[in-house]
Amino acid sequence: MRLDKYLKVSRLIKRRTIANEACDAKRVLVNGVPARASYEVKVGDLIEITLGQRPLKAKVLSISEYATKENAGLLYEIIED
Repeated sequence: MRLDKYLKVSRLIKRRTIANEACDAKRVLVNGVPARASYEVKVGDLIEITLGQRPLKAKVLSISEYATKENAGLLYEIIED
């Protein structure tokens, strides 16, 4: 699944266009490397998003084409520093 779509489906970012713009601005890192919106997300990837004051780090646990509010949080695990 594409990175921009994963960010939207998992609800880490609200809209896919915002996810796409964040990737273009190099505000999304995957495994420590700036990633394009077309990057294919894999289970185990570490995603770091810098949109506000402090970056958000999440580890990909599973990939799903569709997610509801209840199970969107099961797609990733927030990493605390």
